[in-house]
Amino acid sequence: MSVLNKLAQLLLLGCVIAAPAYADDGANSDLAGHFQVRLRGLGVLPDPKATILVGGANIGGKTNISDSAVPEVDGTYFITDHIGVEVIAATTKHTVSNTVAGRVSSVWLLPPTVTAQWHFDPTGPFRPYVGAGINYTFFYSPNSALNNIRFKDNIGWALQAGADVPWGDDGKFLNFDVKKLFLPTTITATGVSAHARLDPWIIGGGIGIRF
Repeated sequence: MSVLNKLAQLLLLGCVIAAPAYADDGANSDLAGHFQVRLRGLGVLPDPKATILVGGANIGGKTNISDSAVPEVDGTYFITDHIGVEVIAATTKHTVSNTVAGRVSSVWLLPPTVTAQWHFDPTGPFRPYVGAGINYTFFYSPNSALNNIRFKDNIGWALQAGADVPWGDDGKFLNFDVKKLFLPTTITATGVSAHARLDPWIIGGGIGIRF
């Protein structure tokens, strides 16, 4: 993931220091007020860190959270020709385990995320963008041998980089997108507590249409 991390950092740096290039291909040349919708497949790849306490004592070991693959729908509204706001909707299931404690729990996550985006060349043949925003993750339906287990819903931050590539001349396009969420949570059960960071990479690709 270090390569993706560097790519996101470079694109974000470019957003700050580069003057935007605007190319008009004659289609959707005035984007303010337009929408686009995408259907993507996502790989959700947590990068976890956790401290698990049993009876107040740190049990040590390495905590792992399983990857997941899911469909996702998102929508973007263009405030100006270059500034858009994206909202994503998807839900994923993950299993939490520890090398000392074994399987801790499975749990479903619903992580609605809103990002503000800068589109460098929104009508060109290659349309890169970067974004940053906020995430609120709901944890639900945990399944565990531990009694009264609970994952605390929490707020997090998101960074994003991606590109749209037009497909035909009727508003359709292909998309590739990478997000990094910074997501902490607290896990509690009878006699057990844990402070964890999921911090997943979300890598997606799919199709969309602008209208």
